[in-house]
Amino acid sequence: MTIAASSQDSGRPNHRLKGILFLCFGCSIFSLQDVVVKSVSGGYPVAEVLAIRCIVAYLPLFAFLAYDGGLRALRTGSFGWMILRSVFLFLAYTTYYLALAALPMSTATALFFSAPLFIVALSGPLLKEHAGIGRWLAVIVGFGGALVVSRPGAETFEPAALFSLASAAFYGIAQIMSRLLGPTATTSVTALYQNTVNIVCAAAIGLLLGHGGYAGQVHPSLEFLLRAWTMPTELDLLLIATTGLIAAAGSWSLTHAYRVAEVNVVAPFEYSSIILALFWDLVIWHVLPSPYTLGGVTLIIAAGIYVLRSAKAADS
Repeated sequence: MTIAASSQDSGRPNHRLKGILFLCFGCSIFSLQDVVVKSVSGGYPVAEVLAIRCIVAYLPLFAFLAYDGGLRALRTGSFGWMILRSVFLFLAYTTYYLALAALPMSTATALFFSAPLFIVALSGPLLKEHAGIGRWLAVIVGFGGALVVSRPGAETFEPAALFSLASAAFYGIAQIMSRLLGPTATTSVTALYQNTVNIVCAAAIGLLLGHGGYAGQVHPSLEFLLRAWTMPTELDLLLIATTGLIAAAGSWSLTHAYRVAEVNVVAPFEYSSIILALFWDLVIWHVLPSPYTLGGVTLIIAAGIYVLRSAKAADS
């Protein structure tokens, strides 16, 4: 049985090229959010940044909801699973932002990319989606390229690296849930639930830690978590607010990608985020790509192209 047939038999939609395009678009705009978060991580706590982001995100998310069926679409029989998925995504985003506060953007992104391997590993037993040896090798080669890009050395043993790896695990679980929820919840409903859980969790962290009593930590990741809430400057407030628009569009795009296509086909294309991180490192932080970086990016692109071509061959 082909992969496409397996997905159709289980009642889930499958549009590979559409899923890949939505995923790449989501990764592109999320990279802008990473730039903003890293830039403000030295002056504001992560929970405050998330709270502002989520408040602004409600505007486009309700517009998406109106397009997808209106308020009646919020009624879902998978309420518990939706909340649980959203909690895992909140943990994924928060731990990733904590890593960004201490690591170079490209290093944090590369370490995060154990997530596609985790997703592919779970898509078989949980979704009954078969990934052949070729696709497994492509994902492994892509992850190998990510390691070449980051050239793990002493700096990757920085405690912040654990935040990035934890983020990958949380993200993988959440995206498996996205695929499971595909037939029962629209993309906009899933994103709206996620945004609501994000703001509730951010507010809870603010109530517990926002007084700044535990601040003054040496490590930048811990300081980003424990710093006291403060009123942002007008420019910083505008920058943080833009992440709400980015988060809404990015969350909708990524969620839609995993709803309409097989997880083990679209997941490797998330490696495109590493290329974008390298670009921002160069433009903003003046980090020049080395031959190792260029070689790793080549492996990443080659792996993604192979996955797309092998998926087309499976349909023929």
